[in-house]
Amino acid sequence: MLQIGGAAKAAELPVKTVRYYDEIGLIKANTQSEKGYRLYDESAVHKLIFIRHARAFGFSIEVCRELLDCYQNPARTSQEVKAVTARHLAQIREKMAALQQLHDTLTHLADHCHGDERPDCPIIDYLADPDNDPPTGVL
Repeated sequence: MLQIGGAAKAAELPVKTVRYYDEIGLIKANTQSEKGYRLYDESAVHKLIFIRHARAFGFSIEVCRELLDCYQNPARTSQEVKAVTARHLAQIREKMAALQQLHDTLTHLADHCHGDERPDCPIIDYLADPDNDPPTGVL
């Protein structure tokens, strides 16, 4: 059994993150020591590593919860896991399209800005124009 610091180190996560995951019920300490320290077994450390990997792929906490349920369920189907991943891929594609649009607009504006001593600037003009909609879906 490991205290929270040992579990965090083994999972390569900050202690604060492990504590947060515990508080929101994503993982649970197996028990507490006589001094009240949270204690985690090897299974909990494996779950923490699983969550760290899932988060690195950009899965939200709620989707991590879904994937963790699949991970812990030997009766799961790969179809369930693939469906979760397909939803995430669709979101990534939407963000990529939004980023491409942002890139194209900023490139166009930068290409048309003289960048000299004159005060006129198409970038400022675009940002100040109330008829221009800001990009969405990026941040």
